[in-house]
Amino acid sequence: MRALGSEQGLDELLRVVQRSGRPEDVLVWLGQRTATAAAWVCPGGRIAAATDGFPREAVEALGEQLERLADGRLGAATTRHGDLEVRLEACGRHAPRPVLVTVGAAGLSREAAALGSRAGGLLRLLGEAHRADHGARGYEEKARALRFAVLTALMTGDVTLARRMTHRDVPPVLDAERVRVHLLHCPPADRDRLASTFQDASGHHGAGLMVHRPAFLDHLICPIAERDGDGEGSRGRGPDDRLAGVLRRLVRENPGYALGVSRPHPIAATATAYGEAVHALAVARNSPERLAVYHGSPSLLPLLPRPAALSWARAHVEPLLSEAKITQDAIRLAVAFPRAAVARLLGISRTTVTAHCGRAQRALRADLADVRVRAVLDLALALNGLPPEPGVEATPVPPSLGHLLRSAPALEWATGFLQPLGEAAHRDLHTTVRTWVGHNTDAQRAAEALALSRNTVRARLRTAERLLNRDLLTTGSGLHDVVHALVATDHRAHSGDESGHCAPWFRRDDAP
Repeated sequence: MRALGSEQGLDELLRVVQRSGRPEDVLVWLGQRTATAAAWVCPGGRIAAATDGFPREAVEALGEQLERLADGRLGAATTRHGDLEVRLEACGRHAPRPVLVTVGAAGLSREAAALGSRAGGLLRLLGEAHRADHGARGYEEKARALRFAVLTALMTGDVTLARRMTHRDVPPVLDAERVRVHLLHCPPADRDRLASTFQDASGHHGAGLMVHRPAFLDHLICPIAERDGDGEGSRGRGPDDRLAGVLRRLVRENPGYALGVSRPHPIAATATAYGEAVHALAVARNSPERLAVYHGSPSLLPLLPRPAALSWARAHVEPLLSEAKITQDAIRLAVAFPRAAVARLLGISRTTVTAHCGRAQRALRADLADVRVRAVLDLALALNGLPPEPGVEATPVPPSLGHLLRSAPALEWATGFLQPLGEAAHRDLHTTVRTWVGHNTDAQRAAEALALSRNTVRARLRTAERLLNRDLLTTGSGLHDVVHALVATDHRAHSGDESGHCAPWFRRDDAP
């Protein structure tokens, strides 16, 4: 055994703890300094950590003494196990207490016993820190799950339910009349760190929330309260802008980050704000600033003639309504998200998602692998899910989708929506997008049809995302708008399709 002074021994022990913080390393250090084998024994006699060669049967033989040490009847004891000298010392003031056990050929000197006491004290503190850390992680996980539940309620427009979930600790964002949704793209490993760093004592984030987006592991959804009086052109900044400022600073300081921001919306319309943030993020990821605020055209949904649109939508989704709710839930997500993302959102396997999609396809007699079919079904589901309007009844005879898209508001929307792709500076984009959709969003097949490289097609699509203010390559929502706009503006859409599906408006031989 190498002798150490009291201060020197304590300094060396602290360096061991600082380097690893593992109980095993503390015991190894103690064993080397005292020529013993050592173990850390939890209340109940379980060995939590031990050095190599420690005689574990000794602990079993010392059951009664360990119990007396653990419950506070003894502070320390010395005994023998065969030819070995055994020293036991309880650590901590509150029962039940852990016990440090050292076993050696000879008894410990006063200095060695002092080192053992210090090591035991540090092991106890390490245990308490570990339990505190474990508790903190549990709190973080529960807070994260609660934030996701609150966001889910907001996405359905149920602000009352969101408030009930938070009980007495309602986050400020739920008291706001309007919110903006900020969607942050960052490395997946950074999400937990960011949400934890900026989390307050209530598990919220000031005037907003930072919520993990299950479908995409590199996204944080941040609904932030909009301060009264703020608007598109407002220059004022107040407390409600603090989290928004943090997100913008993160983007400026981290090249791998990007941020999409929605316009302000009533809190009950959080889902609309989220959709805008998704599209803005697609633009941001293709811009030098890596930050974009949504300025896109409105949705087609409210522009369709409501009675006729409701009638068509109900007829289109009717075969799906006889399927199990989980199948309906899966298909609502699968029309817009990759199946792996749907699996994460629903907490089921990708194979199960595929099975649900198969049932939906058989019920609808449609191929969900076709982007046009998904676009039509997405529109029908969205219309069918709209809240009823007083005095608005569905027409008795469902029209075709072609008829709906030939309505003046729909044609005006489609023309304005696609207008940026027809400008002289981007004259090839319309053909590229049209061909890409016509080849079921297969960039390689579109590239072959256009006599271009696949990379060129992808680059043009990214430019189209920026001009249209729509996400085309990540989710289906923006792509479906493109499909409907192309159908509405193509001259062959005037012939319609009485089945309710899209007319075959595209050509396989589109040229650049």
